[in-house]
Formats: sequence, structure tokens, C-alpha cells
Amino acid sequence: MATQFIPVDRDTPYLFPPSVQDYLPENHLARFVVDIVEQLDVKHLSSVYTGKGSRPYHPSMMLALLFYGYASGTFSSRKLEQSTYDSIPYRYLCANTHPDHDSINAFRKRFLKELKGLFVDILVLAKTMGTLKLGTISLDGTKIKANASKHKALSWKYANQLEKQLTQEVEDLMRLAEQADNSELPEALDIPAELERRESRLKIIAWAKQEIEDRAQARYEKEVVEYEAKQEKRSRHEEETGKKVRGKAPKQPEAGPKDKDQVNFTDEQSRIMPSSSGGFDQSYNAQASVEIDSGLIITSHVTQHANDKQEVKPTLAQLSDQEARLGKVDHLLADAGYLSEQNVKATDEAQIVPYISTHRERHNCSVLARFTPLSDDPPDNADPVEAMKYRLRTQEGKALYGKRKSTIEPAFGIVKHVLGFRQFLLRGIDAVNGEWDLVCIGYNMKRMFELST
Repeated sequence: MATQFIPVDRDTPYLFPPSVQDYLPENHLARFVVDIVEQLDVKHLSSVYTGKGSRPYHPSMMLALLFYGYASGTFSSRKLEQSTYDSIPYRYLCANTHPDHDSINAFRKRFLKELKGLFVDILVLAKTMGTLKLGTISLDGTKIKANASKHKALSWKYANQLEKQLTQEVEDLMRLAEQADNSELPEALDIPAELERRESRLKIIAWAKQEIEDRAQARYEKEVVEYEAKQEKRSRHEEETGKKVRGKAPKQPEAGPKDKDQVNFTDEQSRIMPSSSGGFDQSYNAQASVEIDSGLIITSHVTQHANDKQEVKPTLAQLSDQEARLGKVDHLLADAGYLSEQNVKATDEAQIVPYISTHRERHNCSVLARFTPLSDDPPDNADPVEAMKYRLRTQEGKALYGKRKSTIEPAFGIVKHVLGFRQFLLRGIDAVNGEWDLVCIGYNMKRMFELST
């Protein structure tokens, strides 16, 4: 008996159901995104439009398109446009309309600053749904490549070498121009064009050198403040104890650029940073804090600092701004990269209990090291740092801090390896901050959907 196959009829008048509501199953991420967006107040977005020119797409639809794209791993405006033709969920989101990539990209850039408010609004909805209950958060950072090549950067050392070389070439060309009447020059040599090209490059080098000098000066002023604070602390300790402080004295900072200081021509606000592969990339440092029970991202920002030590205070500022709407955080977990006396005190002053590791955690600790209870009591009148060190050695402290890796690192793993976001599309610190908010919104949408099903 011949096998009876399901018939393939491409001539049917309706390839899709007449209503877009019938395109997807009830339990689908695209429907969830639309439901969330419809609960957001977007009047401040729609009021921006003046009503002139061609009719725009509604902000709610464009937000749903972007949120679903970033929640499902589609970030490029061109790929988003193509998906409105190829993908059933995108057809549902856009109600069978097809925003072009220019409109998508323009909308994203136009409302980058408003995304931070929407980020918090979505967390408020998560709290209303019972998905989010603030208690303990894990803070960490991850390096994400900038939309710039590290080969399009100019270091201080090479800038000076190249400036010297081009200046000499300009002098040589000027001398050849003076001798042109008395000597024969190569036919292909266009002296005015060659002079213009070198003078143009010299202007760019002058700008790059000034930028490097400005950054070096800012760094020097910051290092001087830190150096003076350390010196004052040592002097105070010696006066109080009558003993000389052990260890090397702080090194006095040096003014001026270093040979390896550099600026990137494609995205001048990005920085060269170490990568997980062991090399260096033109990158930004993306920060996020995750609530340990729900796995939702609570705070997000991007920094130009390769080191995480300066990122506790911006996180605390965000938590303070959000407290009236989201509630109070009780504990903050962070690795040794965030450790400093100022960070511990700032967290303590914010009435958040800090658990910031004082050293790099060892793998495979012995049973005795993990389970032996403390034999000593916390020191009397302990300062915030000493009190935190004691907490981290208690069984309760070890158990709580042990949840750090299993909460924040999976979030970064999903963003980078599941969704595939490893490089910013936009350029400049303000733009990448907005795009990182968009990434975190997409992640939270996906997480909220999973928790609600």
C-alpha cells in the first residue's frame, strides 16, 4: 500500500489564519512581551511625535519588537526587519506590518535614555506578579566588545613616532617642491596631494595626543587623591599605635601619558581591556546585579573602567533611586574585584549588608575548611570591614556568599552564549548604556516568562 503523505497545497488563499491572534499558541514569549508592553505607560514616547511627515509606527509596537528581538537573540535592525517577513512571532508582534531597518534603528537611538525608566517599570510589574521579591543581590561585571577594532587604535608611543615621521616627510616634500623647477620628479608624485594627506593625518594625530593627555591628567589627579588618602591612613596608624606600618609605602603617581596609553578612532570612548581568552579587546565593562531568588537583573550600567572596584557606588545609587518602587535590598554579594574599604563602608551606610570577598576564592576547599565553625567571637567595636570579614567566615555567611556564582554568572552566560550578545552595535558610552539596558530588559522578559509558566 502506498504511503499517504500530508498534502502540500501552496495555492490556498490563506496561508495564515485571518487573525494574527491565531498565529501563535497561547503560551508563547511573543504574547507575553505584548502583554507586558501594553501595561507600560508610553505616553512620554508617543507625545514626542509632532504628527508631521509620514505616519510613524506606534511606540508600543516598536518596543515589543525590540524587546522580543533582544529576548530571542535578534539585535540587528536589518535582521529584525527581515524577521517581520520570515518569522511568525514577529508577524504577530507587528500585526503583519513591516517596519524598515531605518525606522527600527532610529526608534532605538531616539529613546535610549527612556529605556532605564522602562527597565524599572518592568521590574515593578514583576513585583506585582509576585515574581520579584527583593532581598539579596549578586553584583558582577562582564567585558563586552565595543563596535570598534583594536587595530584602529593609536598609542601614545606610536603617535609620537608617527608624528615625527610625517613631519619629516612634509619637510622633504616641501624641499622637493622648491627643487621642482631645477630637477625632474617622478610622474606619479603629486606633491600637493601628498602634502594634504600628511597634514590631514597630523591633525588627527594631534587630536589623539590631546585626548590621551587629557585622560592621563584625569587619571593622575585621581591617583594623587588615592595616594594622599593612603599616606594619611598610614600616618594616622603610626601615630595611634607608635609602630611603623609594615609593607611597602604607596608609590607616588607619575604625571603624563604612558607609552601604552591609547585612543580608538572608531569608538573613542571604548577602552582596551583584557578578555577572557587571555588577550585584549576594545571593550566596555557591563555591570549587572541579579536578585538571587528570581534571577532577574535589578541594576545595570556600563563603565569604561576595566576594574570593578569603582562600580559599587553607581549600583548603590541605582538601588536607592529604585527603592521607593521596588523595595529595599538586604544583602549585596560581590567577588574580590569589588573589595575596598570605601565600598564596604558605602554599602554599610546604605543599610545593605555587604558580603564582598576579601580574596580570590579557591576551588575544592577541604571539608574542614568548609564546615568547621568559628571558634572566636567578632571583635568588639569592629569597623565595617572587620565585621564583614567575620560574617564571611561564618557558616551562614559562607552559604549566602556561595549563591553568588550560581546567580550572576548564569545571567551573563545566557546573555552571551544563549542569546549571543557579545558585541555592542552602538558606539559611545551613553549609547552602549542604553543598549545594555535593552539587553537586560530582553533577559528579564525571557526570565519572567519562564517563571510565569
